[in-house]
Formats: sequence, C-alpha cells, structure tokens
Amino acid sequence: MVVRAGSLASAMSEKTIVHLLRHGEVHNPEGILYGRLPGYHLSEDGVLMAQAAAKWFADRDVAAIFSSPLERALETAAPISELFGLPVTVDERLIEAGNRFEGLTFGVGQGSLRRPAHWPFLINPFRPSWGEPYKQIAARMKAAVIAARDAARGREAVCVSHQLPIWTLRRYAEKRRLWHHPKHRQCQLASVTSLTFEGVRLVGVSYAEPAADLVRRPTVPGA
Repeated sequence: MVVRAGSLASAMSEKTIVHLLRHGEVHNPEGILYGRLPGYHLSEDGVLMAQAAAKWFADRDVAAIFSSPLERALETAAPISELFGLPVTVDERLIEAGNRFEGLTFGVGQGSLRRPAHWPFLINPFRPSWGEPYKQIAARMKAAVIAARDAARGREAVCVSHQLPIWTLRRYAEKRRLWHHPKHRQCQLASVTSLTFEGVRLVGVSYAEPAADLVRRPTVPGA
C-alpha cells in the first residue's frame, strides 16, 4: 500500500467531532437512584428534550450514532436516528456508572446515607468507594469516543450517555482531577459536550444545552 505525502497530511489534519449527548429527563417520581436498572424511560418532558436535541443536530454532518444500552439513552437517540436515517449502535462502554446505592433514594434524612450499614461505602470519595472508579469510567468512555471518532472520520458522531460518564471523560480530556462534587458538573439533561479532533489529536471541548428551556427541576446526581 502506497500513501502519498499529501494524503497523509490531509488525514492528520482531518476534523472529526464526537458529541456526547446526555439523555433527557426520566420518569422517576420516587427519586430513585436508578443507575443501570432497567425500566426507566423518558418522561413527557424527556421526550421533548430528545426532540430538541435532534433539532440542534439537524444542520450537523452526523455520520454515526452510538448509545448506552439503557432505555433512556436509546429513547434519546431515536429522534436523531430518525432525522438522519442512521441506525443506533449500542456501545456498552457508554453505560451509566456502577453505584452501590442503585435502587435506593440518596441523601440524608430518609435517604440511604442515614443508614450506618452504608457508611463504609463513603470512606473514599476520590476513587470513589461507593461505585465504579473514576479511572475505569474515563478509560471505557475514552475507548468509546475513539471508536466513534474512527467511525465518523472527517464528519461527526453522536454518543448518547449519562451525566457522570460524560463529565468524567470531560475532566480527563481537560487534564483535570477526576474526583469532584456532583453539584459542580456542567452536564445538564439533554446537553451536548463536543470533542473536536484534528486527525487523532483532541483540539477542543465545547458545551451546549439544546433543551435548557425544558429543564424544570434538579435531577438525581449521576442520573
């Protein structure tokens, strides 16, 4: 195989954008930390958020769509898939972070933090001790983004995922420490965190909130 110098230079400077889209609002009146549990679908507002996100992508050059296997992510990806006539490829690496408090309400008062049996899981916020390590989240998300970048080479890809995995990858990409306070995450419902590559080199990170007008209330951290 012969690669001409001009072709190599073009490939090295080729711009590809991978958009990390957080899913829309979930119907969760009990305030459960649902994590990876099945059966949690978009609320009525969540469906509108997914549609708003699709509208935001309408003028983009989307060539590939990937999604976490969870229902809320697939339902968020659906309008984009319909708009572009592209299939949604499920990538397990985009799934929500594992969490020991999955299925419980979280917080003090009547939440799971009130129970002494749960306190040992809180001893190390830097790993964290209550769930999937930040380094592990960053590694799997990085691998998913690289796969999406390669699939959409020279164009754009959408990866639908979840708040904590997206925010962890962003902090990794920006060379910041991975541990953080959940209240400081810039990753609203149906928000888009975009990674711009020139060839294989990451050259920019940007953020947008296509459904900002539809966000009415705080959500469970990490959802």
